[in-house]
Amino acid sequence: MIYGNTEGIRDSDLAKLECLYDYEIEPDCYAPRELLEILAEFTGIIGREISVYISRAGEVLDVSIGNQNSVGLRNIRLRRSMNRLSKVRCIHTHPNGDPHLSEVDLSSLKSMFFDSMASVGAKDGIAVGIQASFLALNDCGEIDAVVTRVAEPHAIPQRAWMETIEETDRTAFVTSADRATADEKERAVLVGIEDEESLAELAALAETAGADVVGQVVQKKSKADTATFIGHGKAESLSLFVQAKEADLVIFDDELSGVQQRNLEQILSGIRVLDRTALILDIFAQRARSQEGKLQVEMAQLTYQLPRLTGHGIALSRLGGGIGTRGPGETQLEMDRRRIRRRMTALQNEINRMSDQRKLRRGKREKNQMKTVALVGYTNAGKTTLLNRLSGEEAFAENMLFATLDPLVREVRYPGGHDRFLLIDTVGFISKLPHALVDAFHSTLEETLNADLLLIVTDGSSPQVHEQYTVVMDVLQKLGADGKPMLHVLNKQDIWAESAENDFPEAVRISAKSGEGTDVLLQAIEKRLKESVQRIEISIPYTQAQDEAWVHRNCPVLEEQYTDTGYVLTVEADTSLLGQITHRFHEDCISVPEKV
Repeated sequence: MIYGNTEGIRDSDLAKLECLYDYEIEPDCYAPRELLEILAEFTGIIGREISVYISRAGEVLDVSIGNQNSVGLRNIRLRRSMNRLSKVRCIHTHPNGDPHLSEVDLSSLKSMFFDSMASVGAKDGIAVGIQASFLALNDCGEIDAVVTRVAEPHAIPQRAWMETIEETDRTAFVTSADRATADEKERAVLVGIEDEESLAELAALAETAGADVVGQVVQKKSKADTATFIGHGKAESLSLFVQAKEADLVIFDDELSGVQQRNLEQILSGIRVLDRTALILDIFAQRARSQEGKLQVEMAQLTYQLPRLTGHGIALSRLGGGIGTRGPGETQLEMDRRRIRRRMTALQNEINRMSDQRKLRRGKREKNQMKTVALVGYTNAGKTTLLNRLSGEEAFAENMLFATLDPLVREVRYPGGHDRFLLIDTVGFISKLPHALVDAFHSTLEETLNADLLLIVTDGSSPQVHEQYTVVMDVLQKLGADGKPMLHVLNKQDIWAESAENDFPEAVRISAKSGEGTDVLLQAIEKRLKESVQRIEISIPYTQAQDEAWVHRNCPVLEEQYTDTGYVLTVEADTSLLGQITHRFHEDCISVPEKV
């Protein structure tokens, strides 16, 4: 899709510019001469500025047409960090033939934290020169723009300019991060309806994402306004409050529609507006470490962005900073939708491939008769700390929301015995969990669906312990795992409130941090796993060899006998597996052995 002011430009020229998205740039090349010639040629044809945004890997991310006040960059990430470059460089033309960077260009470089900003003088369809600028620390220790001399298009120091970008990442921003204070963080104002407790959790999410919460606004309203979520009058007063707090962004505690977000940004004079879903997606994007986790986060982001294209594109940010509204035509929107859907299809195919690999690994575990126990619960309930305590290993665990994103599997032995089971740590749940995340992470959450036992870990010290437990059970119900064998674990016994113990009398009380109660928990796990397993015999005629193969693939086979009519397989099956067996085989084929 070509962004910006495309009015009056022939479709054939726009189609040619679309081909720039397929242009590949070598990682050590800043701006190929051929690319500059293409930009200058089209600048001469349309008489307007053209900008291309290129990733560090050499991929053309966006192509825009317009002047400095209208060219926009699609916000590829949901946030801009104050302590790192965006990994995107902007190369744009000046139709007047002057290659020198303007003050607006340099302001854009500093406000958007581009890798670099370059201007190309285009005269009569020919590139006459290029000037680049990079961020660096000045003598006062502040980040400022450093401008190069004008270079001929055929004599650009390609490798040197790319090395300058890398050097900036290694030095200036590392030093800047070491000096960072709360005043240098993005200043956020939180907005919610009626629910102050939920707003407190939103504050924790914002701080996890790296924001400094400078104010909160609660609207006493029973129903969200369809146009502005909080009502036009409240939005006007919010604008004054945001100005007084010198805030950089406003975060809403519920998911906003594209129309609501656009209207709010207009009323708030361009201040960036995020909703709870965008904030959680940002945290997930920061925490994803595995390839599958990154793919699933990107899938969730695209799912979130797709229905919002009609609002203002994909969270557009003006080149000069802030978020605006471009309002591209419907044809352009459809082109953008197709691009997103193609990417989503590719992502889903890759996620499915990895899911198949996980199924193979799970099948091997089942063949080895290894029982699996999944840790599920509200985020920051102490699941990873419990995993470390029981397994004796040291997975990353911190007192922060969503410290664990990718599933972890560890082997645990019962105290004083040789038997063992696999303990799986999963992503934490949270109230108002975005549907896009649940759908995207469904393959990862399959570990929960296929576990022999679920440990519902609850933070007994939380004032919202009941609400959090309810959220977890609701999410499990949505996943179809509410019928699984469960064991409730009340964690943080060393600091919890006394009421929690009385409200959950059936729960196993532990402190994962100190180890108190973990031996009792292991005994309870061993007991529940044995209770959930039933030994049965399956009789299969020789003519149905495919069913015999299915049993070997899916069940722990203890013994196999051959009779005159067929196979008799003795297997161990938990509740979930028993349901699959009874669904596949007639009841006459299933029996309980007389001696176990």
